[in-house]
Amino acid sequence: MKLNVAVLPGDGAGPEVTAEAVRVLDAVASRFGHAVNVVTGSIGGHAIDTFGTPLPDETSAVCHEADAVLFGAVGGPKWDDPHAHVHPEQGILDLRKRMGLFANLRPVRAYPALVNSSPLKPHLLEGVDMLIVRELTGGLYFSRPKRRWTTSRGRRGVDTLRYTEREIERVLRVAFELARRRRKQLTSADKANVLESSRLWREIATELAADYPDVEVDHIYVDNLAMQLIRDPSRFDVVVSENTFGDIISDEAAVLSGSLGMLQSASLSGLPGAGKPRRPSALYEPIHGSAPDIAGQGIANPIGAILSMALMLRYSFGLEEEAVAVERSVEAVLAEGYRTPDIAGDGGGVVGTARMGGVIAGRV
Repeated sequence: MKLNVAVLPGDGAGPEVTAEAVRVLDAVASRFGHAVNVVTGSIGGHAIDTFGTPLPDETSAVCHEADAVLFGAVGGPKWDDPHAHVHPEQGILDLRKRMGLFANLRPVRAYPALVNSSPLKPHLLEGVDMLIVRELTGGLYFSRPKRRWTTSRGRRGVDTLRYTEREIERVLRVAFELARRRRKQLTSADKANVLESSRLWREIATELAADYPDVEVDHIYVDNLAMQLIRDPSRFDVVVSENTFGDIISDEAAVLSGSLGMLQSASLSGLPGAGKPRRPSALYEPIHGSAPDIAGQGIANPIGAILSMALMLRYSFGLEEEAVAVERSVEAVLAEGYRTPDIAGDGGGVVGTARMGGVIAGRV
């Protein structure tokens, strides 16, 4: 199979970790007999400096022609001026909108080799293997009205939390389908005791459950979920929530894996059929951000980017065996004691970004 991939390294540590993801992708292609065509595009702060916009037309064209997009990170102190007309983050937000990406998948797994890298007690991490599905295009981040203003009584600000039935239903169906492929357990997080949008969310989730009788569904208030993720994380299989809640709980869940650098994500416009790439329908990225404090030092953890690439193999190309090969390689390397600084709490052998990527590529 020919894998046409757009790579958007972005800013900060983004270029460092995406380079290692591509290295592992090349190793996968070599082992399984695939051809890889990688085209690079500029986005974020780098694109602002070069083109004057965070998402150049050239980059959009590259993404449109590709079967999948592998993204690094955007942002950094250089572009933090609040008075600037453009910001790096606009690039990824605009790209998600243009690609119609509405479902963000964030797998969270506690690796046995990293139990001492997490602040939680090891026994709490046994069996942790969940998938958080976050709605990506609605809610507080995008709804209107959204503004700040000043009155005679002081400064004010407003954000609006709005959802339509269609927005809620489509992401819930993705979550139901994914639960069907896993342990058939779906937890829907909301704040239905307070918010009208959450009452609508719960109502629609309850209605859709009739279409998935094989999936066990439970509802949980998001504040209780935040507590249970720490008290009893292994109880969860697939968790689905609206945009803001999903953003918060998925970052909280990062402690279960030991570091943000371990977590991957996929942003989808739906679930592609096996072996039938949908173009453009998916963007894959680690969730750790641009990490400007360590950018250029060669110590960023590339595992989140590498595992994001494994998700790309699974969801955009239907290559399950190849995806599992990458995931098992990561697990084997961790079991052998290789560590980047962010996960070195257990005293394993500390290596840099390139060394970690090279070792994982060598185990594929």
